[in-house]
Amino acid sequence: MTGPGRAERPGDPARLARVTLMRVAEPGDAVIGRLVDALGPEQALDQVSRGLPDRSVPAEPAGDGPDAGQAPARERRVAAWQARLATADAGRDLAAAGDLGVRLVVPGDPEWPTQLDDLGHQRPLGLWLHGDTDLRFSCLRSVAVVGSRAATPYGHHVAAELGADLSDAGWTVISGGAYGVDAAAHRGALTGSAPTVAVLACGTDVAYPAANHDLFTAIRGRGLIVSECPLGVRPTRPRFLIRNRVIAALSRGTVVVEAAVRSGALNTARHAVALHRRLGAVPGPVTSAGSAGCHRLIRDAEAVCVTSAAEVIELVGAIGADLAPQPAVPILPRDALDADTRDVLEAVPARAAAGPATIAVAAGVDLTRTLGCLGGLAAAGYVERVDRGWRLRRDAPR
Repeated sequence: MTGPGRAERPGDPARLARVTLMRVAEPGDAVIGRLVDALGPEQALDQVSRGLPDRSVPAEPAGDGPDAGQAPARERRVAAWQARLATADAGRDLAAAGDLGVRLVVPGDPEWPTQLDDLGHQRPLGLWLHGDTDLRFSCLRSVAVVGSRAATPYGHHVAAELGADLSDAGWTVISGGAYGVDAAAHRGALTGSAPTVAVLACGTDVAYPAANHDLFTAIRGRGLIVSECPLGVRPTRPRFLIRNRVIAALSRGTVVVEAAVRSGALNTARHAVALHRRLGAVPGPVTSAGSAGCHRLIRDAEAVCVTSAAEVIELVGAIGADLAPQPAVPILPRDALDADTRDVLEAVPARAAAGPATIAVAAGVDLTRTLGCLGGLAAAGYVERVDRGWRLRRDAPR
């Protein structure tokens, strides 16, 4: 057994074809995705190996990538696939993964999270998993916590606190394993009871950033390292951006803790909105450029303002079942006073004293009732009697 409840099937032709295509194509390649959906992985691989005749490719809609519908770009893409195909070896990839304790899950496997199907043709061909936690089960109650790599101490604190509190409440924290907010959220989650999932833009055997090596080791022990990139693949900027769609799709909702207006975390937020997932944003100081992206999401009504794990759970949880408690309002001694006594107290001057009749008129309370209220207020330490009447005590209860 190589993972929760299932064994690898290295001789499965469809599985081998998917592994080969994962080595050949970039993650999220919609052309390959349409081909696999239309023909199945084995025939799709056969078409790629034959040079992908135009008639074998489903129509490529406009806007499905920067080179959509452009024949020269298509030819360059096919040439790149065939160059990679020459060195691809699915059996070797599966064997190397098994040696490291890494397993593969593909659509149709019991561990495959079906919410990834919302990605359509950009659904991963498969996912490499390192860790003993069940991916599908872990993502049933999950929140993506993302934000700036160059996080401020405020961002680190909020992300770690959210991660810890969400984990304690039984919610899996999903993030990208990067510096800043991602790492803080993972570290916070590791202190709780629920697993945490890191979705990488490189192979599961590549520690990037290298300084997070120990963090990735801890995540493997208490959660999962996930990637659609084969072993040994290094990260690139496009892979980071396309990886973000998986983070958004796996989770019930995404929370942006701290993000500048050009932060990559906003890319994850856009994926969440496109996938109709709930989106929250944590406000920061209005003077902080590092929170400007969060403020824009809130101002544009794309994200709900959240300030605690309880509010995040209310946002992404079951309607009516995961409501956040209302913040407790401090109870002051004055709250225990009846209406007449409060009116009398408001009418008593703080410096120059006033007689009972003057206080009664100012308070709108009859004189007999005013005298009784003044006596009670004096006993409670609110007012004091002086030569010229009554005044507030300097040390009166608030």
